[in-house]
Amino acid sequence: MTSEVDLSTLRSDLAVPAGGALDTATQRRILEVVAQSQSASTIRNYRGDWNRFASWCAARQFTAMPAAQDTIAAYLIDAADTRTDGKVGDRVYSPATLSRWVSSINFWHRTQDLPAPGSGQLVMSTLAGLRREYASEDQRPTKRREPLRTADIKHLVATARRDATTWVDEVRERRDSALLLLGYVGAFRRSELVALTFADVRRSRSDGLHVRVRRSKTDQTGKGQVKAAPYADAHESCPVCAVHRWQEVVCAFDRGGRPAVIRVASLAEPFTRHVCRDTVQSPNDALAPLFRGIRKNGNFSDAALSGAAVHAVIRSRAAAAGMSADDVAMLGGHSLRAGFVTEAISNGADPHSIIRQTGHASQATIEIYARERTPMENNAVRHLGM
Repeated sequence: MTSEVDLSTLRSDLAVPAGGALDTATQRRILEVVAQSQSASTIRNYRGDWNRFASWCAARQFTAMPAAQDTIAAYLIDAADTRTDGKVGDRVYSPATLSRWVSSINFWHRTQDLPAPGSGQLVMSTLAGLRREYASEDQRPTKRREPLRTADIKHLVATARRDATTWVDEVRERRDSALLLLGYVGAFRRSELVALTFADVRRSRSDGLHVRVRRSKTDQTGKGQVKAAPYADAHESCPVCAVHRWQEVVCAFDRGGRPAVIRVASLAEPFTRHVCRDTVQSPNDALAPLFRGIRKNGNFSDAALSGAAVHAVIRSRAAAAGMSADDVAMLGGHSLRAGFVTEAISNGADPHSIIRQTGHASQATIEIYARERTPMENNAVRHLGM
C-alpha cells in the first residue's frame, strides 16, 4: 500500500537525484519507498511545520533554507512567548511542540543534503532554557486525556445497551461496545484500533482473542505485536462476546444488506449469557476494517472509522452515560489506553507486564502514569501510621 503522501508534492520536497540514467518508473518507485520511510501523518506534520517556519522567515526577511541557528532560536522564543491573552495568558505552544518544529526543520534540511541546523548547540540550549522557563512558571500546555477505568467502561457499555431502542441503535451499540471493551483491555491507541481488520483478530479456545497490531506509533517498520483480549467472567463486560456480537451484524450486512441486519437485530435473543464460544460466520472480506462507520439509515460504510470518530464515540457514550460536560471534555481516544495503564497500576501490575500489552517503548512512560494518575500506589506516605 502506498503512502498517503502525494508523490508529486514529495518529488519537489525530497531531493532524490535521478542520476541521469533512471527511467520514470524507477524514479517513481524510489519516491514511493522514500515516502514509506516516515508515516504519512508524520510527513504531513513535517510539511505543516516547515510551511509555518518558512512563512515566519519570509515575514521577517530571514533565510529559511539553509537556516541559521540564531534564526531558529528567535523563532522558538517568539513562539514560546505567544500567549492566549496577551502578556497575561497561558503559553500557547508546549515544549514538545517546539521540539517537533526543530525536528521538522532538521528533516527538510537533510532532504537537501544540508546540515541539520537544529542540532547545533545554540538551538539545543534555547530549547533547554525554554523547558526550564516553562517549568518555573508551571506553564506546560498539555492535552492529557483523563482515563476511563474498568467501572467507567462497564457503565458506558451498560448504558449503551439499555438505551438501544431501535435496530439502528442496537447495531451502533454492538459496534461501540466492541470498540470500548476491546480498546480498553487491549490498551490500543486509536490509530491501532482503526487499522485493525477482521484478519487481525483470531479467537483462541483457551484464552480469548489474539489481536495482531501490524504497525504502531512505536513500530513504524511493522515488526508487529499480538495483544490479548481475554474471556471475562461476566458476559456483559466480555470483549470476546462484544466482538462476536458486532461481527454477527457485519456478516449479516455483507450477506444481505440492511434487511439481513434488521432480521438479526429483531430475532436476537436478549443478551443474558456468554456468546463468545458460539459459532459466527466469517466476513466476506477478511481484510475489511474491523470497525467501520454506520450511516443514519443503518447502512455500513466500507471505510474504517477514523481516529476522530473513535474520539467522538467515546465522548458521546460518556455523555449519554451521565458524565458531566467538563468530564466529557477531558476524554478522548487516548482515554481507553490511559485507563488500562491506570487500572493496571492500581491493581499492582508490574511495569513489564503493562508494557507487554501496551507496547510502550519505555518504562519511563509508565512511571508518568504512576506519578500523575495513581500517586498513592507504592508510596511511602501510606506507611506513616497516621
